[in-house]
Amino acid sequence: MTNATNLSRPIVEALYTEALVLADEVRAVFARGTYEPEIALETGNDTIMRLALSTEGLKTTTRMMHVLAWLLNQRAFFSGELTEKQVRLHGTLPEDRPSDQRALAVLEPATRDLISESEQLHQRIARLDEAWRSGFEMASPARAIHSRLERRLSDLSI
Repeated sequence: MTNATNLSRPIVEALYTEALVLADEVRAVFARGTYEPEIALETGNDTIMRLALSTEGLKTTTRMMHVLAWLLNQRAFFSGELTEKQVRLHGTLPEDRPSDQRALAVLEPATRDLISESEQLHQRIARLDEAWRSGFEMASPARAIHSRLERRLSDLSI
């Protein structure tokens, strides 16, 4: 796999499609308030479960809105609607708020998996955002080997 030296329209479009599908799943789960009533009744944690679903739902939907906003800014840039300067000034992906492990523990496994998927997507986009902002500056593998050889040769000549 080759290292990207810049974002491209196909990368952004693929991520945008992935984010839209995930956002739709998130909306469906949290809009209907999915949880397992049998577990809540057995444990007596109905209020705790509803609170966990509410707080984690808010974090997850916000996370997805941030990801989609970042991707929409990139799409606008590729369409010529925004300049690179505008995207760099106003298109930063906000930092994610991690899930509360205690809240996750009371949610159903499918909901936890969905939350985890949204966190992973946010992390991927955050890495892309950081790399794009730094100009995808990476050390050349050839230069890294050359530097190591120079150090070793200088160590031998002492």
